Amino acid sequence: MTSSGNSAIKNFGIFGHGGSGKTTLSEALLYATGTINRMGDVEKGNTTTDFDEDEVSRSISINCALATVNWAGTRITMLDTPGYADFVGDAISSVRVVDSCAFVVSGVDGVEVQTEIMWEKAAELGSPAFIFISKLDRERAGFDRVLNDIRETFGSNVVSLNIPIGEEHDFRGVIDLLSGKAYELEKEGRSKEVPVPDSLKEALASGRDRVIEAVAEADDSLLEKYLDDVELSAEEISSALRKGVLERSIFPVLCGSASRGIGIPELLDFISGVLPLPGQLPDVVGKVPGSDEEVTLPRSPDAPLSALVFKTLADPYVGKLTYFRVFSGVLKCDSTTFNSTKGQSERVGQLFQVTGKEQAGFPELGPGELGALSKLGHTSTSDTLCDKKSPVVLPPIEYPAPLMSLAVEPRTKGDEDKLSTALGRLCEEDPMLEVRRDTDVHQTLISGAGENHLDVVVTKMRQKFGVDVLTVAPMIPYKETIRKSVEAQGKHKKQTGGHGQFGHCYLRLEPLDRGEGFQFEVKIVGGAIPRQYLPGVEKGVIAAMKDGFVAGFPIVDMKVTVYDGSFHSVDSSEMAFKMAASKAIRTAMEEADPVILEPIVNAEVTVTDQFMGDVIGDLNSKRGRIMGMTPKGKSQVVQAQVPLAEMSRYSIDLRSITGGRGVFTMELSHYEEVPDHIAQKIVSDRQRAREES
Repeated sequence: MTSSGNSAIKNFGIFGHGGSGKTTLSEALLYATGTINRMGDVEKGNTTTDFDEDEVSRSISINCALATVNWAGTRITMLDTPGYADFVGDAISSVRVVDSCAFVVSGVDGVEVQTEIMWEKAAELGSPAFIFISKLDRERAGFDRVLNDIRETFGSNVVSLNIPIGEEHDFRGVIDLLSGKAYELEKEGRSKEVPVPDSLKEALASGRDRVIEAVAEADDSLLEKYLDDVELSAEEISSALRKGVLERSIFPVLCGSASRGIGIPELLDFISGVLPLPGQLPDVVGKVPGSDEEVTLPRSPDAPLSALVFKTLADPYVGKLTYFRVFSGVLKCDSTTFNSTKGQSERVGQLFQVTGKEQAGFPELGPGELGALSKLGHTSTSDTLCDKKSPVVLPPIEYPAPLMSLAVEPRTKGDEDKLSTALGRLCEEDPMLEVRRDTDVHQTLISGAGENHLDVVVTKMRQKFGVDVLTVAPMIPYKETIRKSVEAQGKHKKQTGGHGQFGHCYLRLEPLDRGEGFQFEVKIVGGAIPRQYLPGVEKGVIAAMKDGFVAGFPIVDMKVTVYDGSFHSVDSSEMAFKMAASKAIRTAMEEADPVILEPIVNAEVTVTDQFMGDVIGDLNSKRGRIMGMTPKGKSQVVQAQVPLAEMSRYSIDLRSITGGRGVFTMELSHYEEVPDHIAQKIVSDRQRAREES
């Protein structure tokens, strides 16, 4: 039994490129079902699912948001997700916890890059999917053009269930190809049946034939009937359509205008009648905590509990709100559950089902239901909640690596602790945010999906946690190394009133292959340096390497061998040998042909053909090496190796070049020598920075 007392529970996520109309569609569904009595507008900042202060001010979705409606005896929960690449984390979380995916495609712009990315995520998970072509009332909208675009992008299994009545500003209704009926919008989100226009009767007949052929191919027994010219019943067609959607052999297309409510009742009928119930999907597969042994659970309320946390909201006043999806079993109020990811029990207080920022309490939530609870002490995004007697860990949500970093420091001295607390809470809330202290450059770095993402993080620190920060571009973690083998001696001798200081060592410096780090070897013969002083030599070497030689960057990929020296029975000490070794390193570096190394990243840039030339030209201008190109749907993936120093603001550059249609990933590959003219600039910049400080 579900929380609503109704066995018909369905959920789906709304995905698509930024600006395609996802939030407007969710608002139209809420209005058509009577869940809200007035339809909001994204531009006016009064929609149900875009309620965050940043979302209102920017007129875009930043977070995924839940909304629950009732239609035709079915309780439907939808997740409105962000469409801009900077906020893809919440879209990735959402696709993991929904049973079906709705992809919104603009009737003006067609399929865009972020839609393709999320389509691939849904395909990886085997999620049933359908497409809604919206904005057909807009100027330059074209149903046939966009439908062809969808078929070219997503394959021949794309089947339209609707055709529009009218075009652009004359768009006024849809024809259901299965029933053969035409509908135009009445008031209050309801449709009325109207005669099929004579001009569309031929399109109706041919479109219906394509639908029946597609659904017949989803069922072998129906295919035989179809090939034998036996007329299929309405129930046979509906059943085969549901089967084809469930098995991903059919991707239905519906159409309308969310802002005007056209096609929305027909879309709700499709959602309630065709999309799969949770129990129709494959069993849940997880693992026994701490092992690779698989656990399989049916999506039944009678099975042991398994639920996945897909979002965490951190509020400095209200506390932590945890969003989850129940896959099996039942989660009840005022009970105890087990976080198998952390190995901790959690007390469950009040359970909520959420619509926008409104919360409704429920006594229990079962399979297929998405909800929230507050004040969990140990639980964070991607954790599994389960029965302690039947523990299971569900596969964690996998997020892409950050693409852009900023260095932050509190504007007010003394706010370091507040900054640390704020960043910790924001990392709980945002799995796409990474925070680390770069000890090489002595900066606190925040890393995220792009400029807008980090801008939102900085705004939240100020608005939610009262920490105003200064942001600067991160310093590039250059290194230094040597190209020649050299030998040098270092002697530290100092006489004071009592014991003096004496240390003397001979060092051999040799370059290592890139990435081999630091090696220290002792080849002392005959006790020239006693054993107890050798740690001092190594410490002195490490200290000198940390300070660098050319521009003060750490020295790497070098082997140092101590092979001779001398000591004083009274005045020698570990500290004296540390000082001697540091002097030897500095002397040797002058002859070792030292150079500066820079980090090189592997970058993959996904763009359509029209932007390929500009993107490759830009990468070449950034000292990049093009390593290859791979076709991917309608796009190309350009593989390149580029210096990190040239990529610090690449998310901004790529957006400018491609109008927001390009996406990229990058990861550290290796270090390479910096060209001489750039090395000279790095050295002069470092000297100037030291003089100014």
